[in-house]
Amino acid sequence: MPAAAIVTLGIAAVLVAALAFYLIWIALVLRRVDHTLGKVTFGVRAVAHRTRPVNHTSDAINTDLEAVAEALEGLAKRLGADGPGAKAS
Repeated sequence: MPAAAIVTLGIAAVLVAALAFYLIWIALVLRRVDHTLGKVTFGVRAVAHRTRPVNHTSDAINTDLEAVAEALEGLAKRLGADGPGAKAS
């Protein structure tokens, strides 16, 4: 076999080995990225799950607070008319 053929096969082998190395490296990086994205997706779903009931709860809280506000307004009106600062006649 001529020397040029041996050199050509050697260079081809080095190129194939380099390409294989980089492809394996890229596959490992993508595997880590996939794993990390899986964790992020899980976290986002957990946050979405935990914040979902807030809308329903806040509606109930607002309803309760409206009743408290009305009661306090009524109390303020009564205290304004009959309050401690009112003079007895």
